[in-house]
Amino acid sequence: MVQAILDAVRGDGDAALRAFARFNFAALAPDGANFDSLYADALKLVKSDYSIEVPRAEIDKAFRDIDDEFKRILKRAYDNIASFHSCQKRGGFVSDKIDAGVVVGQRVTPLDSAGVYVPGGTAPYPSTVLMNAIPAKIAGVGALYMATPPGPDGRVPRNILAVAALAGVDRVFAVGGAQAIAAFAYGTESVPGADKITGPGNLYVQTAKRMVYGKVDIDMIAGPSDILVVADHTATPEFVAADMLSQAEHDVCSQSVLVTVSETLAGQVREQLETQLERLPRREIAARALRDNSAIIITDTLEHAADISNFIAPEHLELCIAEPFALLSAIRHAGSVFLGHYTPEALGDYMAGPNHTLPTEGSARFSSPLSVDDFCKRSSFVYYRQDAFQKLAGDVAEFARREGLEAHARSVDARLNQKPGAVIYE
Repeated sequence: MVQAILDAVRGDGDAALRAFARFNFAALAPDGANFDSLYADALKLVKSDYSIEVPRAEIDKAFRDIDDEFKRILKRAYDNIASFHSCQKRGGFVSDKIDAGVVVGQRVTPLDSAGVYVPGGTAPYPSTVLMNAIPAKIAGVGALYMATPPGPDGRVPRNILAVAALAGVDRVFAVGGAQAIAAFAYGTESVPGADKITGPGNLYVQTAKRMVYGKVDIDMIAGPSDILVVADHTATPEFVAADMLSQAEHDVCSQSVLVTVSETLAGQVREQLETQLERLPRREIAARALRDNSAIIITDTLEHAADISNFIAPEHLELCIAEPFALLSAIRHAGSVFLGHYTPEALGDYMAGPNHTLPTEGSARFSSPLSVDDFCKRSSFVYYRQDAFQKLAGDVAEFARREGLEAHARSVDARLNQKPGAVIYE
């Protein structure tokens, strides 16, 4: 199904986007059966006046129209996120320490363009806009685009547009699902192609990102959300249970784990989970996540708890212990670490400053949160003066011949055998 959607957008551009906006192909052909005939019929019914791009005036008006309280909250979140990510910005370097007449270095340059995908429909996430757009703008990305599915009325939710205006998004497109990823990867008449695609999404979106990787860059393949809480006897059971439920309510595949040195606390947290679950609006989702994917683990020492955490490599790690900074050095694998009894993971989702786009499903063992670096690329440069070149030319040519690459060696020899009087540009 996803490959068919990618191919359709690559071949038919805007017409395909309009067809997918009109019909829910995932529901009509969940296994891909009859996709071609359904798609052909949809193409005949699309309206060419369907607007794919949200007018700039509508984006700016959305920010002006939101209530003052939410505007204040958004600006506070923006300032905190921007402050944190500004510290990540770095320049290149130049070194002349290898030898006289040799200069090597590295340049850091921003991407020309990036496309941010923001899940929408019945559950829009303005925080996703901030977490993706702010580091991109700080990096200096030339053109920043956003795609998000419209609501039932065909319009992008006002709060999403308002945050896009605040965060400096240049263009917004009312496109959702795998087709939005395809549009950013291949470009259409209305949607420009992007060099990188970031942002979360459902299984179709994540699969599409995986499939277009190589044509464009992506941030990561995000799986279900997870949290691990390390707690001792000083932790408050109500707090711990609430934090575990904050992730369990995301998805039935979410994971919430408590590792504690206190058997008493373990029992109290279990009771609190049952009590708080009954009052939770998304209790059915959270209950399945707790039942199928979650655990309470009792261990002897906090050091052992840290070992368990490193083995799991959680997306979110809370250290709800008396001296959290003392255990921090033992943590090697975690997307983001929340220290102390008054630093719930929800702070990181919205307001603390560090990015909430984090490695999931144990990938914190080898990957990192979204950052300014994700919107930059690095290029090295090398300069050798003639006399410096001559000092190691023989070794370079010999190395090349040991690899069986004679043309490489001869490109060095040609400069050693240069005729006297030839012009050398310095």
